[in-house]
Amino acid sequence: MREKLQNISKIINERASSLETEEATKHALIMPFLIALGYDVFNPSEVVPEYTTDVGTKKGEKVDYVIMRDGEPSILIECKKCAEPLSITNESQLLRYFHVSKAQFGVLTNGIEYRFYTDLEQSNIMDTTPFLIVDLSDPEKIDYNEVEKFRKDVFSIDSIRKTADHLKAYNDIRGAVEKEILSPSEEFVKYFFRGIGGKVFNQNAAEKYTPIVKSAINDIIEEKVQQSITNAFNASKAKKEAEIEAQKEMETPEIVTTEDELNGERILKAIGAELVDVERIKIKDAKSYCAVLLDFNNRRPIARLYFNNPQKLSIGLFDQPEEHRESIEKVSDIYKFRPQIIETIKKYCTENT
Repeated sequence: MREKLQNISKIINERASSLETEEATKHALIMPFLIALGYDVFNPSEVVPEYTTDVGTKKGEKVDYVIMRDGEPSILIECKKCAEPLSITNESQLLRYFHVSKAQFGVLTNGIEYRFYTDLEQSNIMDTTPFLIVDLSDPEKIDYNEVEKFRKDVFSIDSIRKTADHLKAYNDIRGAVEKEILSPSEEFVKYFFRGIGGKVFNQNAAEKYTPIVKSAINDIIEEKVQQSITNAFNASKAKKEAEIEAQKEMETPEIVTTEDELNGERILKAIGAELVDVERIKIKDAKSYCAVLLDFNNRRPIARLYFNNPQKLSIGLFDQPEEHRESIEKVSDIYKFRPQIIETIKKYCTENT
């Protein structure tokens, strides 16, 4: 479903300006939306176009689409052309249809925005405020989880009504909070006045503390926003640095162990065989040198072979507390340092006892 909704978003951004009629909007945007929800728009027992309703003295008024379940209307859909903004007039029309039908949900749409209604406040009377608004023009802002609940295969009246009740409460509370932030009421200011130990809340206290409460709340919001921006920036920076490091690793030339390095390993194995099983002596190549280790342990280097420059060969030895390098003319010169290599291996063997 997600992919289908994203395709509709693409159509909106590419063709909405050319959809000049309601019928064009239905075919290009609204029918694909119903199909994305799993409904067969060509099955009149499932999706009924131009559904007739009788509203008061008005006979034969028609709803653009009705989704049927078990032979009864379940969702009423009132459509407008995409260039037409949705308004209270459109809502009033849908409200009349809702009142005389058995539908549980009403949808008002212009193919871009979908407003979902039900009757939480008074049974069989459609609420004047939608519990869910979905804007398909921006795929990043679509609440896919809520839209999913209207899919044919998972549709549940109880589940959606529970969600609608939660969303309505959330929107109502959010609206009340926003109102208090913009223009704190006397009760709101009094709550904080009492919270800081105030005793008598009179006109003077209201005039003094109202701007203070408003300023404090705005400062907190600004600080939270700034912190969010900082966190987002830091996260983005860290991600970018990680991507750069990953790119560097990808661009790093592949390490190739040369024949000289392999021959060096063989010589070190031959020397070390006097003390340990040669299988314990293993090579580990790196960018700048080739290490020969005891037990493949980085903390037990027997020697390091610096053979990247064939004109300037050297070997790193570890018989002393710190590595020291000795120049050699050819690989077989490693045998000259047999005493140091033996001493190094003995040191590691002693650590085991």
